[in-house]
Amino acid sequence: MKSLLLAILLGVVANAQLPRPCVSPAQWEARMFTQDMSRNFTGYAKGSYDETQRRFREIEEVEFGTDKEYFDVLYLHNVGKEYRLNLKTRKCNVTNLTRPFRPFGIPPEAQFEGSATVGAAGVPSEFMMVNNFHGNFSDGDRFFGTVTSPDCIPIASGFYSNSTGFVHRTFFDLNVGIADPMVFIPPRECI
Repeated sequence: MKSLLLAILLGVVANAQLPRPCVSPAQWEARMFTQDMSRNFTGYAKGSYDETQRRFREIEEVEFGTDKEYFDVLYLHNVGKEYRLNLKTRKCNVTNLTRPFRPFGIPPEAQFEGSATVGAAGVPSEFMMVNNFHGNFSDGDRFFGTVTSPDCIPIASGFYSNSTGFVHRTFFDLNVGIADPMVFIPPRECI
């Protein structure tokens, strides 16, 4: 009986030490690489992210197969609008956003998957610890995220839904905060 109680106690202690979903910075700017294998889509962008107001803007270079396009895309989930300006033609499309806002941080319902070291672990200041999480949103779509530990800075984010397929983003050169709050104003061609 003592052995069983000891095993349960050790299990509880070990489980209590697993990383929990953390809170990422609510506003940041970064460069990003996006891949959508189902649509043969690859994109590089500079993004501005505001989780508090549910806004995201990206200036992107997109490759569909061998074609390249350049867009300025503003997603205003707080008002349900998407502004997509083609930077070659200067034509703007304004549409209603029907998909939900997906935070790039780790949702509270996420499950810890594991930790890893990125870089050379034996060399001081040449590595960082990251935590991986995964789970399902309330609508059944699946997600995963990788964040730094202990600061919870997004490194990678992805989700899968039946309507969009699998979309994966990697973030780099991230700076906390928004340098220019006017970045969330729609382009003049869209008004």
